[in-house]
Amino acid sequence: PSFSPLPRQPRRPPYQWLKNGILAGGLFPILWIFVRGGANLLGANPIAEVENELGLGALVFLLAAMACTPARKLFGWAWPMRIRRELGLFAFFYVCLHVTTYLLLDKFLDLHAVVSDIILRPFITVGFAAFVLLIPVAYTSSSYWIRRLGYDRWQMVHRLTYAAGVLAIVHFTWRAKLVVLQPIVYGIILAALLLVRVVYSSRKRRV
Repeated sequence: PSFSPLPRQPRRPPYQWLKNGILAGGLFPILWIFVRGGANLLGANPIAEVENELGLGALVFLLAAMACTPARKLFGWAWPMRIRRELGLFAFFYVCLHVTTYLLLDKFLDLHAVVSDIILRPFITVGFAAFVLLIPVAYTSSSYWIRRLGYDRWQMVHRLTYAAGVLAIVHFTWRAKLVVLQPIVYGIILAALLLVRVVYSSRKRRV
């Protein structure tokens, strides 16, 4: 007797487990905030605590996305480039949550107070500038925009990430005021990532 072959299972994309891990890891901090909020464990100023944690999440994901290309150049790893988009989108997601928390829970959509803060409070000015710079980066993150803009122009748009990263570190440092050890650590990481890019770009021009 003949047996019909089993239907072929669709091949899963490479490193799908890694992308699933990023999804779970990216959502866990939000879940943890809700759990702590429900248990009244967010401290004396829960709104500020939520803002700070969402902002820190945005910075961590932004630096992780920026580390993908240096990791490929330094170690020859291909897999970081496959998750760079997910990391970058999570960074923008956390930035949006950070800004939304500020607008809704801190300022209650008082646009006059928001504009005053942007103009008069430098750490909010640079933070808002970083948010604005990341909007076109997130919007053009798909392969469709690489085809539409062309790789060189698309790459120019995505270089805004570097400026946004610097502004985010400044925002974090000024926000922290006296306790600046943590912002300094992240600033050193960002400087190292930018240095790798500068070194490899200069070598490429010499060739």
